[in-house]
Amino acid sequence: MKSRRTEPGRRDRLIDITIDLIAEIGVAGLSHRKIAARADVPLGTLTYHFGGMDGLLYEAFTRFANSIADTFTARLGAAADAEQAQAAVLDLIHSESGRQSNRDLVIVFELYTLAARDPKFRRITSTWMRRSREDLERHFSPRAARQLDALIEGAAIHRALDPEPADRELMRDAVAKIVARG
Repeated sequence: MKSRRTEPGRRDRLIDITIDLIAEIGVAGLSHRKIAARADVPLGTLTYHFGGMDGLLYEAFTRFANSIADTFTARLGAAADAEQAQAAVLDLIHSESGRQSNRDLVIVFELYTLAARDPKFRRITSTWMRRSREDLERHFSPRAARQLDALIEGAAIHRALDPEPADRELMRDAVAKIVARG
């Protein structure tokens, strides 16, 4: 093991490694030892920086959720009108960079599992959902924004798990109907 007493960015690197390990082995398979080994740091480093596994998981999932929300903000923020915003919603449903990679979906499911049981992690998902709705409300009514947010989340699950997920045309129709009813 290398000595890295003054390694700049160590805390951030540990968070990134934790996110990668969550994607690979899940929260249940995670341990301080596995993270420390992957990071090539002494075991006590994790306790020093995060106080324990809960603190590290909270930081990792917060970073992950913020990165996804930032992508969402960028996509919808680039839309100049409602038509472009609808196209952005479709891109978020169907594109790899929107959130459709298997890696990201695994991490999302891991977060949802923790959030279902622990209010601390539920705050992460609540903040994420609020940000998504605010971005959508820049282009759509609050009612439509909620419906579109639910469609995006549900479609992501179906695209990950359904052997025959809905195609882009079906989702375009769903988005148009939601927006029309506003």
